[in-house]
Amino acid sequence: MMNFAKNNFIWIILVAVFLVLPHVFSQSFALSLMTQMAIAMIFALSYNMLLGQVGLLSFGHAVYYGLGAFFTAHLINWIASGVIWMPISLVPIFGGLCGMFFGFIIGVITTRRPGTPFAMISLGIAEMVAASALMFTAFFGGEAGIDTNRTAGGPLMGVSLSSQIQVYYLVVSWCIFSIIGMYAITRTPLGRMANAVRDNPERAKFLGYNPTRVRWMSMTLAGFFAGLAGSLYIINYEIVTFETLGILESGRVVLMAFIGGIGHFWGPIIGAILVTFLQSALSNYTEAWLLYFGLLFLVIIMFSPGGIAGLIAKHEPVMRANLLGRLVPSYAVVAATGAAMLLGFVSIIEMIYHVESAISGREPMNLFGVIIDPSSSVNSWLVVLFLFVVGTTFFIKSTRIVGKAWEDLGPDLQSKGLL
Repeated sequence: MMNFAKNNFIWIILVAVFLVLPHVFSQSFALSLMTQMAIAMIFALSYNMLLGQVGLLSFGHAVYYGLGAFFTAHLINWIASGVIWMPISLVPIFGGLCGMFFGFIIGVITTRRPGTPFAMISLGIAEMVAASALMFTAFFGGEAGIDTNRTAGGPLMGVSLSSQIQVYYLVVSWCIFSIIGMYAITRTPLGRMANAVRDNPERAKFLGYNPTRVRWMSMTLAGFFAGLAGSLYIINYEIVTFETLGILESGRVVLMAFIGGIGHFWGPIIGAILVTFLQSALSNYTEAWLLYFGLLFLVIIMFSPGGIAGLIAKHEPVMRANLLGRLVPSYAVVAATGAAMLLGFVSIIEMIYHVESAISGREPMNLFGVIIDPSSSVNSWLVVLFLFVVGTTFFIKSTRIVGKAWEDLGPDLQSKGLL
């Protein structure tokens, strides 16, 4: 029993967190947000099976996600009309199979040309499918989409999916299954060969493997989990529109993967949680949330190509050597100066948006609890500009302190064989 707990510690912690969270955050908004995060985790990890595992940059991954949702919506409506019977809890399997089917078919064509051609072809297919959704209204429902009733199948073992908590636990159950399944695939010969094809397709071909076939199989499996996530999407929202197939949804999953870190299995999970939270939280407070979103992506790509997971992994040797305490003072300085810089920058952006607003541009605004009138007060602009300039200046200087702290750790890490 002790060996089992030790070998599966991370999975036990994951399950425990999923089970405990609803009791810690019991508000309806928090419960809905956590459900969205669990769906986004599956979607982001399915994308990472392409980009992170086999090296295929796709701009159309939402095709499998959206088609899985649409086919599931029709299945649920058939269940509601009595045409067939199937527990709603098992419907995600159908959505996954639909995503797998389209991944299988589309992959026959697209995986023959990796690299930039694959990215452009995937973008073209995404636009084509999204445009078709507005043409074939009998299936896609036009701009209104397709709505469903997730309680149509009746209760199964007392679970009718009539409450958000029941939907949450259903989504989480499939999320855990999907995470374990995708992690297991990375440990199979196919997963190892996917990494080999990503790193050196010529050598993999020399060893007797067909890189195109490996990419094709990876895309088929990625389509399955994307379609499964789409099924959970329609169960949660009970409506799906053509936008689910579009480039914006595909771009969102790219953001999740890159911000979280494509070089690590857990990276897309971190990205899915962060992006979903920011998308839901920021959009409620500011009109400029897309700007902040884009800037976050830009900063991650420029200064940490490995994403957040890459930053965490970089500190692993330091933590193993018990030297993290030597980095804390420099990190504290960076955090303080960075907060000042960020506060000044956000204030400037929010004031600009407020002034440019046709509705409230001439009225005072609430900026972090302070009532100001940016349309007539010059002093407020001078204060935030001063805060931004000073914060940026000291932030740049403080990054040198962090660099020096890392340099000082180098000899100690080398002496312990951790560098």
